[in-house]
Amino acid sequence: MNEEGIREKMLVTLIESVLGKSRSTARSNAAFKCPFCQHSKQKLEIQIHTNEKKENPWHCWVCGEKGKSILSLFRKIKAPSHKIAELNSLIKPGKKQEQQTHNISLPKEFIPLSNTPSLDKVTQIEARHAFKFLKNRGITEDDITKYNIGFCTEGNFAKRIIVPSYDENGILNFFSSRTYLPDEPQKYKNPAVDRNIIAWEYYINWNAPIVLVEGVFDALTIKRNVIPLLGKTISEALMKKIVGSQVQKVYIALDNDALKEVIKHCERLLSFGKEVYLVELGGKDANEIGFERFLENIEATPPLNFSTLVSKKLELI
Repeated sequence: MNEEGIREKMLVTLIESVLGKSRSTARSNAAFKCPFCQHSKQKLEIQIHTNEKKENPWHCWVCGEKGKSILSLFRKIKAPSHKIAELNSLIKPGKKQEQQTHNISLPKEFIPLSNTPSLDKVTQIEARHAFKFLKNRGITEDDITKYNIGFCTEGNFAKRIIVPSYDENGILNFFSSRTYLPDEPQKYKNPAVDRNIIAWEYYINWNAPIVLVEGVFDALTIKRNVIPLLGKTISEALMKKIVGSQVQKVYIALDNDALKEVIKHCERLLSFGKEVYLVELGGKDANEIGFERFLENIEATPPLNFSTLVSKKLELI
């Protein structure tokens, strides 16, 4: 499915979350029950494919209500604000990922940790500090080589470990930096670039279950088909990729303080027909509990359904 097809699929799913189930009509349009006249049959028809005028006309064949955009429909029926925000992200997408990847490069002071023997003695001492920090986090030399982990001794990212992220073509699209000094108040410092990307896409098999975690060290702990969100939200680029992929099972393992956002992600993925698992971490993150215990948590986690999701929502009230 091409990018436009994925966007249209997501658009139909979003409209269904507001108007109820649809049926396909001629020219790949979709028909819904009209919220204005409440006719028993699906008489409100929406053109899902955007026309040359950048419009998505809609029209009820019974009461005559009509408009030129889905946004105008959502506003007329006073759809929830978060649904309007979601709609805006679909009809007004940001820059393409290919453009974003050219706007970032590793710090010029970046030194790969897989190539330290040739360094001078002072730099090797710094490298040992970085290695010690990673070892304490359960990161192996194989991980360092696979993910091209490095560090900086000078510059804006001095005394920091650098973990690059590459897109599906192996082009840098982000990097995370974490200090290895114990008394540094600012633990993380990341580049000021658009995060509407798919982190670590180069390593992902889109035909197998995926795991979503918050940060790169959580991802380094899990290792297998894992995507760090670089925060608490799923980017639109990642959401579109999941929807259009063959991935059926999605495991979400974020910190407890992100539970409200997590539930939104779960609800959205369920609406796209994905099998979703909310992995409980007992107030810790994946890196803290380690790979073996994380695996045990995954195996003990049942799939979510809309009923259990409602229960989760009520727990937050």
